[in-house]
Amino acid sequence: MSPDAELIGRLERHGQGHLLRWWGELANAQRARLAAEVAAIDLDQLDRLVAELVRADGTPAAPDERVRPIDVVRLPQTDGERVAIRRAAGVGADAIAAGEVGVILVAGGSGTRLGFEGPKGTFPIGPVSSATLFQIHAEKIVALSRRHRKTIPLYVMTSPENHQATVDFFQANSRFGLEHVRFFVQGQMPAVDRATGKVLLAMKDRVALSPDGHGGTLAALAAPGPGGGPSCLDEMSELGLRTLFYFQVDNPLVRIADPAFIGLHREAGAEMSFKVVERTAPGEKLGVVVSVDDRPQVIEYSDLPPDLASRREPEGRLELWAGSIAVHVLERTFIERLTGDASHRLPFHRAIKTVSHVDENGRIVKPEEPNAVKFEQFIFDALPMASRWNIVETDRTVEFEPLKNAVGLDSPATVHQRMSDQFASWLEQAGVSVPRRGDGSVPFSIEISPLFALDSAELKSKIEPGLVVDRPMYLR
Repeated sequence: MSPDAELIGRLERHGQGHLLRWWGELANAQRARLAAEVAAIDLDQLDRLVAELVRADGTPAAPDERVRPIDVVRLPQTDGERVAIRRAAGVGADAIAAGEVGVILVAGGSGTRLGFEGPKGTFPIGPVSSATLFQIHAEKIVALSRRHRKTIPLYVMTSPENHQATVDFFQANSRFGLEHVRFFVQGQMPAVDRATGKVLLAMKDRVALSPDGHGGTLAALAAPGPGGGPSCLDEMSELGLRTLFYFQVDNPLVRIADPAFIGLHREAGAEMSFKVVERTAPGEKLGVVVSVDDRPQVIEYSDLPPDLASRREPEGRLELWAGSIAVHVLERTFIERLTGDASHRLPFHRAIKTVSHVDENGRIVKPEEPNAVKFEQFIFDALPMASRWNIVETDRTVEFEPLKNAVGLDSPATVHQRMSDQFASWLEQAGVSVPRRGDGSVPFSIEISPLFALDSAELKSKIEPGLVVDRPMYLR
């Protein structure tokens, strides 16, 4: 059976006819799968991306003297600033209690860099309990819902590769007590040859596809549900959700739906808000939030010229210090505007990667050097499109310790230590004695389930002062 003539013509017009090279060798089921994958590619869009990001340099214009530090709500230092934060927390708490806040968890990644098979959210990270990332995040939402006596819906973005495993994991664990959780799948883009712009085949009957980046969250939220049902955005509107808290799965310290952050966002009338931490070094791998021509923008650390990255204030601190930790608040109507108008779509960026593929002789090639370009969207590119925004500083020691690597920085060892140190601090605030090493770290593991205490204030109400902790502890 020959391929559809219209399909052949469409591919030939766009210089991608090679995708059907092995059609004669395929079984009917393989042909159907390949035809479906090819038909899903927006070839007009792909032509533009190849022209801009493969054949052209594709490198963003270097920032210049127009780049300035962004205005940030700094960590409170005075009584007046602390009062303002408490007032904002009240505004955020009211929004949660009114059922106007939902949570978006981006969890499309795998544990490959951790040497772990399976969705990254299933990685066991509790210092004592070995609770998974998913469990810790879910229990925070359950605890916050109980505190405010209102269900906080959770929307989990998966990838095609880990979707079913993620759904099965939640089901096997009774959804960790969550009352409302919905899973939606991230979009994909074809990978192309770095030299020619030709779409690569992963197998003779499979296009080499990869996730479209965390910016793809917005389009995925707007996509029709299973069987053509309501999109996540449609459901959110029906539920009366106005404000959405966004975070990524690898950071177990994140304060999910932090009332103070939500309140500051609402007080500013913002469409999008960022949490940032102070960068520790010019080369730290965090996107840098800056002002360009009086508009907010995030510059990837790899795109920030060394002279700008290292520029310092007279007192010595970095001038461009606000590092994004991928914790945001967005208004639902803002996402609807971006996804409903093609002129507001997020731009694509190129990522040069090593991609296995079928060569012209039909053999699977596993290159040793980067051979392909993948196309990704970044959610932070939505920031300049917001009519109003707010950038809020947080303390990295209490809210940012991502899990990325098997050893060294951002590894299970550093995450365990940071979590234990934070829980020890909570205990000390409750009047409990905890030994510390010379560098301030605790010498053993401590863990407090969100279901026992969501924060230090709640823990204080449950612990008798005067206790001494001298061994590993898990409170649940």
